[in-house]
Amino acid sequence: MKKLLIILLIIPAFVCAQEVQEYDFVAPLNEGVAAVEKNNSWGFINGEGILVIPFRNDLVLSVVNGSQYPIFKNNRCLIFEIRNGVKYFGYIDKTGNIIITPEFLNASNFNNNTALALKLGKDTVGRNDILNKNIVYYRYFEVTIDPDGNVKNYLNPKGTSIVLDRKFLKSTPKITSKIISNNLVATMNQNKKWVVTSINP
Repeated sequence: MKKLLIILLIIPAFVCAQEVQEYDFVAPLNEGVAAVEKNNSWGFINGEGILVIPFRNDLVLSVVNGSQYPIFKNNRCLIFEIRNGVKYFGYIDKTGNIIITPEFLNASNFNNNTALALKLGKDTVGRNDILNKNIVYYRYFEVTIDPDGNVKNYLNPKGTSIVLDRKFLKSTPKITSKIISNNLVATMNQNKKWVVTSINP
């Protein structure tokens, strides 16, 4: 009787410990975590299969070997936030905490502690007294950032003018620069020619 009682007590605990999780997609393990998809939301599991970042809808998908899923690079994963119809990009760490607030109009995954991003700038050029509003123009700059979000280099110092309105900004502006080594970035200029610059002088 005691053996039967012990078995009856152990079986539910064993069943709970072996509870099967079903996912729509499981990515390869990368930097100690793997992206998992469930009901169009994404989270991350660790090497033991434990969900360490709960499912969320703000993770940016990257193309990796023909598949699309969020990925960590240099302990950072891209996220996005939509404000007034405009998409902004930032990063979380492996605890799911926001490390770089979504403020960039576009951003890349990190590579050797450097990422490319489009930083938004605002110039106030006057005031409309009738509407009681400042007259502002927006520009974005292609920059390199470190894992804390600090700008390291401005790759197009003049910037690119932009209308910050969802009616005009219907898609995410593209990053034209590309990191070609740990110290070099190639940026396309107005003449459609590539200019190679050092990012770690």
